[in-house]
Amino acid sequence: MEIELKLLLAQQDVARLRAHPLLAQQAQGEVQLLQMHDIYVDTPDLQLCRHQAGLRVRQVDGRWVQTLKAGGTVNSGLHSRHEWEGEVSGPQPDLAALDSAIGRKQPIRALLRQDAVRDALQPVFTTRMERTVWQLRTPQGDEIECVLDQGVIESGTDGASGAVRSVPVSEIELELKQGQAASLFDVALALLQDVPLQLGHMSKAERGYRLAASQPLQAVKAQPLALDAAMSVEQVFLAIAGNCLEQVSGNQDGVAAGEDVESVHQMRVGLRRLRSALGMFKSLLALPDALKAELDWLGGALGEARDWDVLAGNTLAQLDGEAQADAAALAEAAHAQARLKHAQAAQAVTSARYTACMLGLQRWLQARAWRASCSARQVRRLDAHVSPFARATLRKDQRRLVKRGKRLLHATPLQRHRVRIAAKKTRYATEFFASLFASRAVQPYVGRLSVLQDELGWLNDVQVADRLLQQLPDVLTGQADQSAQDGLRQHAAFVRGYLAARAQAQGSDGRMHKAWRRFKAARLPA
Repeated sequence: MEIELKLLLAQQDVARLRAHPLLAQQAQGEVQLLQMHDIYVDTPDLQLCRHQAGLRVRQVDGRWVQTLKAGGTVNSGLHSRHEWEGEVSGPQPDLAALDSAIGRKQPIRALLRQDAVRDALQPVFTTRMERTVWQLRTPQGDEIECVLDQGVIESGTDGASGAVRSVPVSEIELELKQGQAASLFDVALALLQDVPLQLGHMSKAERGYRLAASQPLQAVKAQPLALDAAMSVEQVFLAIAGNCLEQVSGNQDGVAAGEDVESVHQMRVGLRRLRSALGMFKSLLALPDALKAELDWLGGALGEARDWDVLAGNTLAQLDGEAQADAAALAEAAHAQARLKHAQAAQAVTSARYTACMLGLQRWLQARAWRASCSARQVRRLDAHVSPFARATLRKDQRRLVKRGKRLLHATPLQRHRVRIAAKKTRYATEFFASLFASRAVQPYVGRLSVLQDELGWLNDVQVADRLLQQLPDVLTGQADQSAQDGLRQHAAFVRGYLAARAQAQGSDGRMHKAWRRFKAARLPA
């Protein structure tokens, strides 16, 4: 299993990296300079890519080496993948040699044995890189290969101009050769103090495929977790945190692009799931205050963009009848504010602060740093099998939700908000532990929670809309004349009243009462 951390840097910062004192202090032996030419092969319909695999043949120093990478995960720039490598005689892959090297239980082996795949392999894209390699030994004795790659990925030609389609590459790869994965983050954080770096979510293969297939960026939703009852509580926490971080980092590029509404939403969901997971395990481990503050900062940047997106694209868009004209007048201004907040969110996720936050969080997870402050009892609970912990957590969450919802039908907005948060945490916990219980018990429970969340969510959207509509005329100061601002205030006042009336009607129309009764009647999976 290959474990590496990928970081991106601007061309103008390469000299600062080369001169960094850490490289001089920890480098062992001579620095290597290599010229590399990689040919990535796949079928015309990209079967290897569809199975999350990449097969390349690399020419370096007159030798040809084939490499197959498949499976694995990416969390905040940390790439963990299965890798098989060996010399070949030329620029064509040797599938027989790969078949001998790949383990029998690997799904990619069966795919490469299919005649339709073997016979259809062809070059899809190429890379040309100038590579600088430092072999590092940390003060703790860990061995890390630090690679600086600068070059280009090329694939086909542009239909209109005939020019070769290409994307530049300027990145660092820190690969663990021996020791603890936490040391990768120590090195990265030390470099970050002097060199602006960003987390690299995509491998060169993924970037090449995106170029070859002209694939747009897509938002990444949470993936199902596969837990085992034999796992310890600590192992399950690491699996859950890793799953949440995959969702966060998987949407980084979409948020950085500045306009994708769904990427912002999914990144925020991933962050909320992570914070919910940290709350679930807080009796056994605690995130350092400095990292918690950074997650709050990131959540705030994403939350502002999301709130304006919901107002502009959902709440106002749903209004009809006598409020429709007023909503249309407000929507343009709300969309403009949403674009501004998207730009601020993009700045946040491309900043050194975000990089440091994600690196610090991953280092904390990889080192299991909480153990240093755990009591003997907490350590025993962390090492215990997860099932009792999961059942106790779900029971506690359900009791909290039922208690908060006792007077739901006559609750104040703040009380409804507390019920909604409790419902969300209960749903996240149930989904985290879902694979430990029978799906026939989990699905109805989660389904009823979802319906309840939807009812409470609309009422929360109304509260958020009321706050933002009060702000909207003022945030346009300097962008619109006084008469335009006065007009927006009038439209906003009418829509706020209209939404408040709809929310009051919805709260008493029986749907929330029905959703609450159906949830209370649901059987807890545990």
